[in-house]
Amino acid sequence: MESKAVMCLCFLAMLLVAGLGTVSGAGECGRVAVDKMALKLAPCAAATQNPRAAVPPTCCTQIRAIGRNPKCLCAVMLSSTARQAGVKPAVAMTIPKRCAIANRPIGYKCGPYTLP
Repeated sequence: MESKAVMCLCFLAMLLVAGLGTVSGAGECGRVAVDKMALKLAPCAAATQNPRAAVPPTCCTQIRAIGRNPKCLCAVMLSSTARQAGVKPAVAMTIPKRCAIANRPIGYKCGPYTLP
């Protein structure tokens, strides 16, 4: 019985240590994981694959919010979640312009891409 309690305490301690390591850091999107932030761009799916596709207003709303932090926007558009969803980065980079976002970070380098 005692060894079971010790094992349980050790397991809980490991979970606590593992959780502290991931929560304390701030990445490109602050405390929100880039891949989690990428999920907010679900309304942009068609627009990230076809440069002629209409960009829905809900997509533009999300791009406007995420685009306040250009590092986050780049990280989201180049994330593994976006890649797995079939996002074409060269096309995705055009969405802020296609949404007619006036204060978008024009010329911002995003990996091998530049925001138009």
